[in-house]
Amino acid sequence: MLRRVSLLFIVCLLLMQGNVFAQGAPSSAKAHKKVLLLMGTRFELVAVSENEQLATKAIDAGVDEIKRIEALISEWQPTSQTSAINRAAGSMPVSVDPELYDLIVRSIKVSKLTSGAFDISFAAAYKLWKFDGSMTKMPPPEEVAASVKHIGYERIILDPNNHSVFLKDPEMKIGFGAIGKGYAANRARDVMRKMGIQAGVVNAAGDMITWGKQPDGQHWYVGIADPAEKDKVFSWLTASETAIVTSGDYEKFVVIDGKRYGHIIDPRTGYPASGLKSVTIICPDAELADALATATYVLGPEEGLYLINQLKGVECLMITDKDEIVASDNLSLHFYQNKKSPQKYNKEANAQP
Repeated sequence: MLRRVSLLFIVCLLLMQGNVFAQGAPSSAKAHKKVLLLMGTRFELVAVSENEQLATKAIDAGVDEIKRIEALISEWQPTSQTSAINRAAGSMPVSVDPELYDLIVRSIKVSKLTSGAFDISFAAAYKLWKFDGSMTKMPPPEEVAASVKHIGYERIILDPNNHSVFLKDPEMKIGFGAIGKGYAANRARDVMRKMGIQAGVVNAAGDMITWGKQPDGQHWYVGIADPAEKDKVFSWLTASETAIVTSGDYEKFVVIDGKRYGHIIDPRTGYPASGLKSVTIICPDAELADALATATYVLGPEEGLYLINQLKGVECLMITDKDEIVASDNLSLHFYQNKKSPQKYNKEANAQP
């Protein structure tokens, strides 16, 4: 049964891309920040430290780590090991670094957990859909059906002895668009922590992980935005030692014959998933949150909520295509008024956000 949250309190929960706000009394430590384009999207790295030089070095090291990961997993870079796997599809296995091999192993585990709603071999279906404004009609049903035949995590053959990966179907391709940014955020955090940064944020356009606290000792505040006005802060969510990842159809979509189709493709059908506007996953691991956000969106409100409620330490908040707010069983919701600085929602005073 869906647990619905009253629309009186909150209309939607979506991460405000790239915005992290520090509030409170002055501290000797400061939040140092860098924003740049990585992996084709906007990354923001924040390091809290009294030592500006250390913070700058740690952020630069985090950036270098993200670039290293992109060079390893990008299916768009011809020199990457992922591209080598795709080029050899149907012909021969390719031995890869243990890091990439292990990422593929974890990806397949999520595929099994979600009954194929998450699948890194989704590319065959995605190529039929264009979300750049050029698409004006639906792809032929026979082409969609044919594309699905080339999707299937079960046909990714792994050999742990030499860390090789073999795609059985010559038309198969793998890609990490639904898990790669989360993995990169995790790794950048790990690098910064190892250098002595005890608090910070890595935000990959909404795939966010936080650790420690702000300079004033408070939790991080994550801006919450409405899909219709994604640059406007609607409310706030506190976060610490937490990953928060949102998947939704509010940025990439196409309208055909008056119907809106989002960019998240169901790898089991080859068509855009329906039933939800957005899914926000909250858990300690950005990689897992990234994959589960996509999978839950594909599964829809009923199946997706059932899945999340079975997973320890994972929570979600969904917005259905009917603008209903659905929360997982153990999610503690905190409501804040829509002000420039976060203030706790006051039910007794009948304050409205």
